Amino acid sequence: MTRRFALADLPEVIPVFPLPGALLLPRARLPLNIFEPRYLAMLDDVLRSDHRLIGMVQPYEGPAPQPKLHAIGCAGRVTSLSETEDGRYLIALTGVSRFRIGGEIDGFTPYRRVRAEWPDFAADLGPEEDGASGGAGFCRKDFLAVLRRYFEIVRLASDWDSLSDAEPELLVNSLAMMCPFSVEEKQALLEAPRLSDRVETLVALMRFAIASGGEDDNKVQ
Repeated sequence: MTRRFALADLPEVIPVFPLPGALLLPRARLPLNIFEPRYLAMLDDVLRSDHRLIGMVQPYEGPAPQPKLHAIGCAGRVTSLSETEDGRYLIALTGVSRFRIGGEIDGFTPYRRVRAEWPDFAADLGPEEDGASGGAGFCRKDFLAVLRRYFEIVRLASDWDSLSDAEPELLVNSLAMMCPFSVEEKQALLEAPRLSDRVETLVALMRFAIASGGEDDNKVQ
């Protein structure tokens, strides 16, 4: 059973894994392949902690060895782990809460750590969203119509029966994480305040890709 956190349980300092394009959202699950020595050391330390949290943060693009980080990331708890014969770890993070970076911690660890500010995202610790909060509601039929045309453009296949039955939050967050959007587009999805906002952002990104692919999107309402 996944541990439930209260705001007071969340640590002030967490390690971060800056990985372009790797988006984690609350209550979603992100698989990771850990093999670099600094991140193996990070994992060892995290597994000895009470919270077992790792912050996933999008770095800005650039050649710098310590790239600048976006201000908002999402922390996930290590909920599964297996070791390969060549010394790698295959782990999964389950998203707990987004956080705002209050500053980076200088220290002796080979990996980066930040001061995490949680209060702006206290709602992430609550129950899953249905997509209706703060908006007109989640219309699955219209959403899937846009999604189908987007998948044709980017040449992705899907199990449409599963998509038709999935809960709105699971559906939207899973698509936000797996679709081939840019780092900045993934960051926009992460920073969407509510699920309804994330739906609007996701649809806008898919429509833009459809239009850029030369498709006439006028029929999709």
